[in-house]
Amino acid sequence: MNKKLCISVLASSLLCSNVTTASEINLPKPDISSPLMQIIDTRTTIRNISAKPISPETLSNILWSAFGTNSHNTRTIATGKNEQDLKIFVIWDKKVWLYDGINNKLNLYSETDLMPYLAKQDFVNIAPVHLIYAGGKHNAQAHSGSSYQNVYLYAAEQGLATVIRGYFDAEGVTKALNLPENEIVTYHQVIGYPDK
Repeated sequence: MNKKLCISVLASSLLCSNVTTASEINLPKPDISSPLMQIIDTRTTIRNISAKPISPETLSNILWSAFGTNSHNTRTIATGKNEQDLKIFVIWDKKVWLYDGINNKLNLYSETDLMPYLAKQDFVNIAPVHLIYAGGKHNAQAHSGSSYQNVYLYAAEQGLATVIRGYFDAEGVTKALNLPENEIVTYHQVIGYPDK
């Protein structure tokens, strides 16, 4: 091994040992000047939601961000083993729709009223759009989390209000949607305009 390489390896090992033996490391202040970082900085949960309707155009953008097909012909979120088995049910216009992210369309799924299973908090009844996340038991939680975070970022950019909820009757919704045994409902997300 030549002398320069030995010195470089020694310096690297000393630097690494200093990092690993420290009890804390002060990181540089995050640079939030880029558009993406600014959106992340403004992301928030807003429960004061108005009944103002969401347009089909806005709903399309919400759903595309959640689980649409992007310009690389892949999904807008990563999925374990590329299973792409996330299901997003949409309550809109008093009906339950299933989002088809490959063709960017809603397919009527049910006219069952799911609100008795969902509305454990007053603001839930007011919201014009509800997303219900479901999927295979193995990766459903991770896929849902990636998806609802994208919706949060879109909402932050557009000035929409959104809340992710675990406080609902997931078992009741699962039965009402007649999901197969290997699928579970994970989260419920309400979306609308802020009630100012």
